[in-house]
Amino acid sequence: MSDEKEHASSGVEPGDTSKRVGMEVIRERGVDPEELREKLVDAIGAEFTTYYYYTNLRMHLAGEEDYKEITEDARLEDRAHFELVVPRVYELEGSLPNDIREFADRASCPDAEVPTPMDDDGGFDTEDLEVEDILEVLLEAERCAIRTWSEICDMTRGADPRTYDMAQRILNEEIDHEAWFIELLSKERDGEINPAGHFARGEPGDAPYSTNNRFNDSA
Repeated sequence: MSDEKEHASSGVEPGDTSKRVGMEVIRERGVDPEELREKLVDAIGAEFTTYYYYTNLRMHLAGEEDYKEITEDARLEDRAHFELVVPRVYELEGSLPNDIREFADRASCPDAEVPTPMDDDGGFDTEDLEVEDILEVLLEAERCAIRTWSEICDMTRGADPRTYDMAQRILNEEIDHEAWFIELLSKERDGEINPAGHFARGEPGDAPYSTNNRFNDSA
């Protein structure tokens, strides 16, 4: 039997830790791994900041417990998206910014802020804040996420199966989220029935597509 195996070697020398075959193979297939990893940092910057902003938005859905529950699902699933993709950034020889302010500035989507100004005491001026205003912010945040992950799916399809798998799993959930907030906003603002087919996750933030099997309870 020949000792020569088709995939036993390539342009990376045996023992060379300065290069990664996992990057070279996607480069050969037409994806620039350096460009991809920077897009991933921007995308998970949006997921991380959205998790933060959704905390505030959920708090201000006062008296709307069903809306809070659905927002909580989206909030926790956005955190799951961040956790899912972080290792991929490092596999592509990248890293997260050391300064969280830089990370937030790089986010691929606008800040999903509570749509009301702060008052003189450092709190929110909620006198004119309506539920529909919050739902609209939530909806537009999900739409930006759909565009972001669709771009990454397009970039990696057929060339980088690992990143594509992550991106399409996240995209599935972002499309869920958009449908949820369309349903809620249609009813709240327009009095229209626009079903999303939503039902409660098994647990808050269950993330049925994007959460990996947990190795232990802390994962």
